[in-house]
Order: sequence, then C-alpha cells, then structure tokens
Amino acid sequence: MKYDPIKARLGKVFNKSIFLRKVFYSLLDLLLLRAWHIHYHLRGFFAEKDKQSPATVLDAGSGFGQYSWYIAGKRPQWEIHGIELKEEQVADCNAFFNKAGKKNVSFFTGDLTRYVNPDNYDLILSIDVMEHIEEDVKVFENFYKSMKKGGMLLISTPSDQGGSGVEHEHDTSFIEEHVRDGYGKEEIENKLRSAGFTTIEVLYSYGKTGSLSWKLSMKYPILMLGASWLFILLLPLYYLLVFPFCYVLNYLDVRKRHNKGTGLIVKVIK
Repeated sequence: MKYDPIKARLGKVFNKSIFLRKVFYSLLDLLLLRAWHIHYHLRGFFAEKDKQSPATVLDAGSGFGQYSWYIAGKRPQWEIHGIELKEEQVADCNAFFNKAGKKNVSFFTGDLTRYVNPDNYDLILSIDVMEHIEEDVKVFENFYKSMKKGGMLLISTPSDQGGSGVEHEHDTSFIEEHVRDGYGKEEIENKLRSAGFTTIEVLYSYGKTGSLSWKLSMKYPILMLGASWLFILLLPLYYLLVFPFCYVLNYLDVRKRHNKGTGLIVKVIK
C-alpha cells in the first residue's frame, strides 16, 4: 500500500485551520506509539539540557512537523530546523508555525544524503525516515558531521522482526515507500559505528503490546481508508471503542524492555 497519498489527504483535511492542525498533532501524539517512545526519550534529554545553554535541533525528515511542534512547546528557547524532501510539506509547516507564533522553528527543503551543517546540532531526530533511504550510511555520516560533541541522535525505525508488517519470509512491506523492511540491531549499530559513532544504545519497541496497539490504532484504519475514504466517517466511533485499549498497550510498551519487537529506538551520543 502507498502510504504517502493517504498522509497527504489527511494533511489537507487538518491544514484548514490552526485549531485543526493542533488537534491533528494531539491525535498523532496519542495514537502513534513511536511518538510515545520519542517523547519518553526527549524528556530525558530535556532534563539533561536544562542546566546548559539553549540547544539547536534538526528534525531530519520532519514530515508534518509534529515533533518540531512538541519540542517547540516544551523548549521555546531552542532553535529548531526541519528538513524535508517534499516542498509542499515544507511550505505548509512554515506557514502553520509562523501563524502559530513559533518563531524559533523553520523548515527547508533538502536531501539528507547531501545535507551537512558541521558541528551545529545538539539533537537530531530521525523518526521513521531511514527505512525510506537507500544510502543510509551516507546519512549517518552526515549526521555525525553535523552534530556537536556530546549531542544526541534519536532514531525510530522498523526492525527486521516484523517491521513494516513483514512477519514471514514471503511477506511484502505494508508500506510500499519503504526501501528496506527493517533493521537488525547489529546491522544498524555497525552502520552507525562505520559513520564514526561509538556510544550507541539500540532498544526494541513495538513488543507484543505495541504491535497489537499499532494494528488497532494505525494498520487497520489505514487499510480501511485505502479501500474507501467513506470509512473516515466511521473512524471517530472506531477510535472511541479501541483507544482505551491502545492507551494501556502504549503505556506498557514504553515502560517495558523488550527482547524482540517490530520497531527499534536507537539513541546515539557523539
């Protein structure tokens, strides 16, 4: 299934006003398990940086800009840059953040395989991006060059244990835009080391509880919308029924260490 057209149509619906865009971000924060994991690790980074000078952040593959919005709300004194390939998303994000008064955030069009800003960033986010990029080691090398000493790179990406909906040898990726079905823990660690990083922590996410939550909160609704956009009329009732279960499942997934999982959270220090 092609995921980008569905995301684009959803973006248009929620881009009609500042209020709807804020509602959209709130829904993503509640429903997306990866957002729960990223927020958990960001809170630790916030606490660590509170005693230091304001930070500079790169949202690498910023998409709708929901993570830039989250950071800007928590740390308005930080400078946040979002880089994204799609020009229309860059324009939408710049327009929205300007209207919302977030003057510390700016977005620009760029290619992560080419973009380098030497020794500039305290924090780089790469959230569900690397599975879309063939030249992943080149991107990791650019991240390394662009980070300050002691800076953190935080990655969320599918694992090779069922990521992208691939659970068996002959399965195909649930998302057609993915160039790889998922990373192995050793694979992504070795690639990061080859880029120059040495302090690397790789954690499984989307364990049994998280995988069930993802199917209920994301996979099934996306499949329904892919079949017909008339299903959007049923989504409020659907989420009213399933969200209480997903909330508990997400909480458990974030709080538990998993021996395996369909996702990876990678925390890297330069």
